[in-house]
Amino acid sequence: MTQADPAGDAAADEQSGTLFEAPPIAEQERMVEAMLFASAEPVTLADLTARMPHGSDAAQALEHLRKRYDGRGVRVVRVGDAWAIRTAPDLGFLMQKETVETRKLSRAAIETLAIIAYHQPVTRAEIEEIRGVSVSRGTIDQLLELEWVRLGRRRMTPGRPVTFVVTGAFLDHFGLENARDLPGLKELRAAGLLENRPPPGMSVPSQEDGPEDGSEDDDQSELFEE
Repeated sequence: MTQADPAGDAAADEQSGTLFEAPPIAEQERMVEAMLFASAEPVTLADLTARMPHGSDAAQALEHLRKRYDGRGVRVVRVGDAWAIRTAPDLGFLMQKETVETRKLSRAAIETLAIIAYHQPVTRAEIEEIRGVSVSRGTIDQLLELEWVRLGRRRMTPGRPVTFVVTGAFLDHFGLENARDLPGLKELRAAGLLENRPPPGMSVPSQEDGPEDGSEDDDQSELFEE
């Protein structure tokens, strides 16, 4: 009959314990913290356990870490059946960022705005006559909402139609002192915004500078005729 060797069994148990000895709980906390911090998505307890050394107690380390972060700028929070590091709710306002939403004007809005700028004060009927198409209410509303256009005086004609003029905000946005600073044909062509050769059927204006007396500029009205 073979007798057990107590000394040998003890040595084997000691060796086994050394091989599978779990890291200190403080080290386990660091491991959990690192995984939660590096993950873009919440991490489940099963995933934490699978990544940690054999014998680790991910649940215990997670609970210690949660208490350690209590009251600080970030917290260890449960998200469904997973865990994540998140900003403390009372500090969420620090993470907010205001952005300016850029809205592009439609072609109809750009043409309408240009006509108002060069022909103000101008009625809706006059805008439609220059463009050759009707102007939707939404186009005018968009320009009014941007505060680039405002209502002017009513015309002393039948129906007393309202007129539209550009605002100070429009002038400020485009770096203009007043509407007389709007570029004429010469400046627009020099900037490459117009072809040097007029479209077929369009007469070449004799003057290319803006109006000096505040009257409507026949040169500039040619820009929008179809």
